[in-house]
Amino acid sequence: MKRTLALLALMALPVLAAEPTIYGRYEYIKLPEINQTFKAKMDTGALTASLSAKDIESFKRDGEEWVRFRLATKGADDTVYEHRLARISKIKSRADEEDGEEDPEVVKRPVVDLQMCLAGVTRTIEVNLTDRSSFNYPLLIGAKALREFDAAVNPARRFTAGKPKC
Repeated sequence: MKRTLALLALMALPVLAAEPTIYGRYEYIKLPEINQTFKAKMDTGALTASLSAKDIESFKRDGEEWVRFRLATKGADDTVYEHRLARISKIKSRADEEDGEEDPEVVKRPVVDLQMCLAGVTRTIEVNLTDRSSFNYPLLIGAKALREFDAAVNPARRFTAGKPKC
């Protein structure tokens, strides 16, 4: 009886979840496969991560879908990167959502799996490729990636993690 009561008492204790790591609205993220570190915007309103790319083209290699691209970032050289295609994402245009009269325009973007390093943590993250050269930050980290890093964002802070240590 005492044993049963002790077990019931233990089961009644609340499960303590690990607290997320708090990062700023902007952080440094290293992409080891590209060997570059970017200033990234941590965006809880976006679902997936996005990397600024241009000259994006699909091709087949050994029966699999691949994609090649160049970085569309300040100071980028003409290096061509090739990665296996993970999937194609479909993204609705926000401007079209407000209108409500027409069907929203859906843009298809290639998605690749890339390793990302934030602080001292490395994760493999799905990243869609699109030209972000008109934006201040060439890399956007969306909600899925934030979950992978067990991250929360404090919009009042910036670059809290420092340069990646991976």
